[in-house]
Amino acid sequence: MPILMDLLYGLFVCLGWPYLLYRRLTRGASGVALREYFGHVRSRPVSAHCAWIHGVSLGEINATRTIVDQLHQRSPEVIPVISSTTRTGLDRARKLYPQLVTFRFPLDFSFAVRAALTRIRPSVIVLMELETWPNLIEIAARQGIRVIIANGRVTAERSVRRFKHPLIRWVARRMFSRLTWVGVQDGTYRARFIEIGVPPDRVEITGSLKYDAAETGERIEGQDELAQEMGINTEQPLWVCGSTGPGEEAVLLEAYGKLLEQFPELQLALIPRKPERFDEVARLVVQHGHACLRRSTGAPMVPPEIVQPQPVFLGDTMGELRKFYALATVVFVGRSLVPMGGSDVMEVAGLGKAVLVGPHTENFAEAVNLLLSERAGRRVRSGDHLAAAVADLLRHRSRREQMGEAGRAAIISRRGATRKTVDQILSLLP
Repeated sequence: MPILMDLLYGLFVCLGWPYLLYRRLTRGASGVALREYFGHVRSRPVSAHCAWIHGVSLGEINATRTIVDQLHQRSPEVIPVISSTTRTGLDRARKLYPQLVTFRFPLDFSFAVRAALTRIRPSVIVLMELETWPNLIEIAARQGIRVIIANGRVTAERSVRRFKHPLIRWVARRMFSRLTWVGVQDGTYRARFIEIGVPPDRVEITGSLKYDAAETGERIEGQDELAQEMGINTEQPLWVCGSTGPGEEAVLLEAYGKLLEQFPELQLALIPRKPERFDEVARLVVQHGHACLRRSTGAPMVPPEIVQPQPVFLGDTMGELRKFYALATVVFVGRSLVPMGGSDVMEVAGLGKAVLVGPHTENFAEAVNLLLSERAGRRVRSGDHLAAAVADLLRHRSRREQMGEAGRAAIISRRGATRKTVDQILSLLP
């Protein structure tokens, strides 16, 4: 298996190097030492048990918080180390865990995996959601290191079809059969993991870690400072549109223009999902006749002729989305008006806010369906429908407060995935 995968990875690099070079030039340096890509990470200096926890990006790294906290509480001698694949995920890991070893997940070449395992010496490897790699799982199994999946989900039936494709079926089934345990979010995901090769007795429904990670207070640290520094008036309503994607911001700005005719005091904050789109969205705000107040600079971008009376706040920094949500009167969770699978709704619900989503939420179907069933959220079909829903909630304070409380209660009632996951980690330690 490792030789076969190394040959396939090598072929991919040979064919794909122009794209990789273009991506490097357009996105800039990753801020990660090249040696970390090949497993030469900082060695773990102590001889205690170690849990290597890996999350591909920002959302998965945020979901590790409750696991790390509970490991510290229940078994302080177990040392977690954290890895991520993306720049945003690694930055978040470094911020959350300044005292722990954090590093860029190595490329799945066998020599890179062996180098990382030699330096980290994990007792168990915890992969978040579906971040599986053939060489990592194969080599770890050969070395007697247990590999598990936490918060598991297979987000679409096309993912199942991909793993069952004749060209990768054997590799996928061998890889998934090597997993020691998979904790999944719901029954649908359990069936999908079994279908792609995990033995049924190793798949357990634990619920979602994000229910445990979602804070359920009414306020969070730093929200007042954010409002003061950006000039957000906390006495006036604020519509926050978070984790937005391409094609959504224009629709949201059109809806905002209509809402201003009824609610001239309404404020809007846009927080795009991808950092590389911040400049694009800022220009779009100006094109719609608003002054754009950027969080990163504090300096407004002003159109030649201001058509709209209210400025638009642009959240163009990382790690502050929850502060915007905490200040919101109404929240729209993005990447859902366009077919991009949706974004996480649990943080919004945990803060007791009324949640609106579009029709495309398949990546977070379980959480969205929960909020809809508990009348803690509403689904909208279009920009006009969204504007009408926001207007309704702005007019009726009791309705949005009831939605917020229902969402918070739904989250609290479904906690427990962290305990089940940590139980499994501790049971696998030598």
